[in-house]
Amino acid sequence: MTTLISKSKNANKPLVVAGCVPQGSRDLKELEGISVIGVQQIDRVVEVVEETLKGHEVRLLSRKTLPSLDLPKVRKNKFIEILPINVGCLGACTYCKTKHARGHLGSYTIESLVDRVKIVVSEGVREIWLSSEDTGAYGRDIGTNLPNLLNAIVAELPADRSTMLRIGMTNPPFILEHLKEIASVLCHPCVYSFLHVPVQSGSDAVLTAMNREYTVSEFRRVVDTLCELVPGMQIATDIICGFPGETDEDFSQTVNLVKEYEFPQVHISQFYPRPGTPAARMKKVPSVEVKNRSRELTSVFESFSPYKGMEGKVERIWITEIATDGVHLVGHTKGYIQVLVIAPDSMLGTSADVKITSVGRWSVFGEVIEGSIVAKETHKENHTDLQEEYRPSQVEEATCCAADSCGVCACSDAAQQRGSGPQRPEDPNPSNGPQICGDVTRQEAAQSKLVRRNVGGTVKNNETDTAKLVGKIQQLDVATRRFPTVDTILWGGLAVSFATTVALVVLLAYKISSPPSY
Repeated sequence: MTTLISKSKNANKPLVVAGCVPQGSRDLKELEGISVIGVQQIDRVVEVVEETLKGHEVRLLSRKTLPSLDLPKVRKNKFIEILPINVGCLGACTYCKTKHARGHLGSYTIESLVDRVKIVVSEGVREIWLSSEDTGAYGRDIGTNLPNLLNAIVAELPADRSTMLRIGMTNPPFILEHLKEIASVLCHPCVYSFLHVPVQSGSDAVLTAMNREYTVSEFRRVVDTLCELVPGMQIATDIICGFPGETDEDFSQTVNLVKEYEFPQVHISQFYPRPGTPAARMKKVPSVEVKNRSRELTSVFESFSPYKGMEGKVERIWITEIATDGVHLVGHTKGYIQVLVIAPDSMLGTSADVKITSVGRWSVFGEVIEGSIVAKETHKENHTDLQEEYRPSQVEEATCCAADSCGVCACSDAAQQRGSGPQRPEDPNPSNGPQICGDVTRQEAAQSKLVRRNVGGTVKNNETDTAKLVGKIQQLDVATRRFPTVDTILWGGLAVSFATTVALVVLLAYKISSPPSY
């Protein structure tokens, strides 16, 4: 942020800084002379920009009622709606800075959220991501709870499974009493069997120092119950390495926990003392030791083969993105496992059965099965085409600083620089996708480097067009996708050459056979 501020000032560019940082640290020296807008003033962003362009400094940091869910927006991906269900949280983690900015829990009503779901479904959205600092705490301030909301939303999703729901991050304390109800919703055909549940440490002593308000055994109960009741359940989690006071034994317990469950997605971060938090005043673990622990845990995580055994299986996937190589489309299974397929762009916004052809560390590859594509006619889009470059999601609830209700960046140090997409923790090249401290990118890296970008342009979703393209799916390759006219040009050139040759032969034969004229 400070780098961008410096660049803007040096270029004499007007600048507005928004979000948690100005709200929680309004006295930062870097923010002097700059317009800032807080977390609950987003509805006045146009006014702030206009005044800033006139040379005025505007500071809107006061808190008020929740912003409307129907504010105009341009989606980064036309098929994905990120829907906030509440702001703030009920926790008081000692390392948390987000609570300073976001404040106490504030939930939107079920009625307003359901109304928003109806609108976005009618607009052709294919995935709805529920976002929150802590999804599990939803409704406690307005006399309801998360299962009530989820059941109300699911009732509005199309029966043809053309729109899927992804539930956002939840801390263990507030989901414990609703485990069976949550499991029931996760089993619904229109809900991804995926949940992000941060544990942060495998040591009760460290969790107490963090004031996380749960024990390791309670976290285990959450994971064990969901995995038992939900077929194909996928759990993502977060780990903070080197929290003040963490001993070698504490860290060993964390490593053993990760080894035991072999989580397919783990967000690994090194502890960073956020100014003004209780943890910033605690005695720190030496930085060298913190880095060593982060590397060790990353190495353990990368040794897993979470998708082993999928090869040859047939899975239903929902396709919403294009890989940056321009060749693959990105889809997800019911368990939100990333599947890369070669298919025409017309399949964006559809679902299809795929046969898994190969399995990598960070994602899997598949082939679309002909005749399995499900497309739904979409309403005319009124919003602008999508931006070219997209960064996560992963999770985006998927952005690292939203991965936990307490604002910890849920990626290891190198991974903090990356975009939204599976990537290895030590990979210096940012990538797009679910924020896993290591979720794509080498052949394995070739897979991992399939950073996703936004979907743009108009997509033909009607079944007739899709059916015509199905037979061509397996014939596509890089050349035909990126240079669709090359074959036509080559064949045209050959045809012209052949026709010319035939004409010359005919002319020569005619000359030879014709009697001389006197």
